[in-house]
Amino acid sequence: MQNFDLRQAIIQRVQDNSKAELNETITDSVDADERALPGLGVLFEIIWKDSNEALQSSMLNTLFDHLQSDNNSTTASPSY
Repeated sequence: MQNFDLRQAIIQRVQDNSKAELNETITDSVDADERALPGLGVLFEIIWKDSNEALQSSMLNTLFDHLQSDNNSTTASPSY
């Protein structure tokens, strides 16, 4: 049985894409069906590993702020 490496398969699928094609892949995957999430995760991993501490901090701040904003809006108005 052959070992299936999802990470490598995703990288190989987009490796030769142009910037426009990468943008389209990301744009089409955002807010799409959950099957796109592993691919976005692999792409984020690449971005994270190739980012310096300042960029990582900026991404963390963006994520944290977004999650806090979502958390505040969901706790302020219960749906039951």
